[in-house]
Amino acid sequence: MKGEVVHIWKGSYTPTFGVYLLDNGNLLRAGHDPNNFYYREGGQGGIIQEISWDGTVVWEYKYSDRHHAQHHDIEPLPNGNVLLLAWEKKTGHQALIAGRDPKMITADGLWPEHLVEVRPIKPNGGEIVWEWHVWDHLIQDRDPKLRFFGKPEEHPERIYINGDFGRRRDSEEEIAQLRALGYITDSPPAGGQPALDPNRNNDWNHANSISYNPELDQIVISVLRFSEIWVIDHSTTTEEAAGRSGGNSGKGGDLLYRWGNPQTYLGPGFAEQQQLFSQHDVRWIPDGLPGAGNLTVFNNGRGRFDGAYSSIDEIRLPKNSRRGYGAKDAKLPADAEFVWSFSGSAGERFYSSHISGTERLPNGNTLICVGIQGRVFEVTPQGKTVWDYLNPISEETSSSLPPWLTSSNPRAPRQIEPYGLLRASRVGRNHPGLERLAK
Repeated sequence: MKGEVVHIWKGSYTPTFGVYLLDNGNLLRAGHDPNNFYYREGGQGGIIQEISWDGTVVWEYKYSDRHHAQHHDIEPLPNGNVLLLAWEKKTGHQALIAGRDPKMITADGLWPEHLVEVRPIKPNGGEIVWEWHVWDHLIQDRDPKLRFFGKPEEHPERIYINGDFGRRRDSEEEIAQLRALGYITDSPPAGGQPALDPNRNNDWNHANSISYNPELDQIVISVLRFSEIWVIDHSTTTEEAAGRSGGNSGKGGDLLYRWGNPQTYLGPGFAEQQQLFSQHDVRWIPDGLPGAGNLTVFNNGRGRFDGAYSSIDEIRLPKNSRRGYGAKDAKLPADAEFVWSFSGSAGERFYSSHISGTERLPNGNTLICVGIQGRVFEVTPQGKTVWDYLNPISEETSSSLPPWLTSSNPRAPRQIEPYGLLRASRVGRNHPGLERLAK
C-alpha cells in the first residue's frame, strides 16, 4: 500500500491482457506472438506461460498460427487446465455461404470466436480437451437455401451472423488513443499488403474477457462488438458443445443466456433496451466474497445514450432452472437485475472508451481500473473512494526505468496493465503516481 514493488517478472514477450497469480505463487500470463502476422488486432496474444517466482518458465504453450490465435483473456480452472479466448479464420467465401452480408465481408474474411480448454503438458506442450465455436451456433435470414437459416428474433440462443450491423465505429480521436497505447498498429502484414482500417469488420465478435463459475460449470464471455455478455454451458463434451443438446442445461453449446443489447438479434427497434456499451472484464464474483454468484462488468459507456461515461455494474442473472435462464416472452430473455452500479464519486464521473476492468475485493469494496488514464482506485459499496493510484509510467518518467519495463517505440509509450500489476503489488499513498494525480 506504500507503493513499493513487491516482485517483478521479466518476460520475453510483450504482455497481453490475461495475467493471474496462481495459488502456488506462480504467474500465469498471456504474451504476444511476434511471428503471427495473420491477426493484427488489439489484444492479440498466442503465447501462454506459467512463470515461477524466480522467473523460471515452468510451462509455455503456443496457440497461434495462420488458422487461429489466442487473444485477450485466459482463465485458470480448478482442475489445473486453462481456458483460452481465441480467433479462428474463416474466408470470405465461408462467411458468404454462412449468410454474412456481402457488404460486411472484408479481404481478411471473418474471425469468429472460439474457446479451447488446454491441459498443460509441462514444460512445452498442451492437450486441447474441450472446444466451443461460435461458428456452430449461427443463424442467418438472408437465404433459405443456405445453412443456419431462420428468424434471429425467434432464436436468441444462436448468434445472428449480421448482428453487428449497427456497431459503433471508432472516431479518429479514439483510434489515435489506441495507437498511443500500443493497442493497434499500422504496421503492414506479411507480403507487403497495406495496413488495415482499424474499423474493419473481420474481428466480428471481439470478445475481451472470460470467466468460469465452478458451481454452475458455466462460462461467461464479454463480446465487445455486440455489447453483450454470453453464458455458455461448460459441462458438455466437445461434440455436445457443437450441437444443441447435452450438458447440464440440455442445450448443448447454444447460448444459455445473453444480455446487454437485444438489437443484435431483434434489430434496431430495440435500441432503447441496450444496457451495455463496449464493455470489458465481465467476471463472476467468487464464493466467499460479498455478492458471490453475481457478475461485475466494466461498462465502458462508448455510445451511451445519456453521454460518454463509464460505470461498474453488478448484475444478478435470472436463473429459473438447470436448463438455463428462462424468458419472459418469446423474444427477450428474462432481464438481469442491477444489484449495484457506480459511475463516480461526488458527482465526478470517470470514463474510458476502451480497455479497463474491475474486481470485487474480499473486504466488499470494488477495485476499478480506468484503462485509458491508467488510474486504479478502490471504492466502498456506498461509493466512497478509499484508495487512488495513477500509473506513473509515461513518456516523461520512462527514461528512469529499466529499458525492458518500457516501450521500445518512443512514439507509443506502453503502459503496464495496472490490474495485472496490482495482483502482485498494491501500490499506494506515497507513490509518484499519486503525486501526479494530485497535480
